[in-house]
Amino acid sequence: MTGKPRRSYEAGHRPKLLVVVDDTPECDRAAYYAARRAMRIGANVVMLAVVPPPDFQGWLGVGDVMQAEAEEEARRRLDTVGARIRAVAGLDPEAVVRTGAASEEIVALIEEDEDISLLVLAAGTDTDGPGPLVTALAGGASGTFAVPIAIVPGQLGEAEIDALS
Repeated sequence: MTGKPRRSYEAGHRPKLLVVVDDTPECDRAAYYAARRAMRIGANVVMLAVVPPPDFQGWLGVGDVMQAEAEEEARRRLDTVGARIRAVAGLDPEAVVRTGAASEEIVALIEEDEDISLLVLAAGTDTDGPGPLVTALAGGASGTFAVPIAIVPGQLGEAEIDALS
């Protein structure tokens, strides 16, 4: 096993489903599935938005402004997805904003929060493949990953997800 042992079902703990919130169309499918599944099993949802570090090396302070704007946009996305989760499942999800590489921040958050018991991703629906997160996390590293990964097909509708969750 890699990382800390999960404590999701120990006394005083509650399982959490982690969903990555970004600007992809399939993000809603992952959030919807996580909300429905969490409601069904008595879990909660953790929403993670990852902001890339600023790569602007110009004038003093410009990078800080760009970073603040990116974080604010991430918080807006989290607010929108959080409202959807509340409407779908009546849950009050946790919201986390991190700066860095998405796959690294996902792994770090799972390592820190021993109650996270499932990572929920959604596959893209275009012809470019399942998406960079699915490829990075569910590919070669999945055998050593600390929690199971659920990959929701991006083309599933709400009725289909309801039947599965």
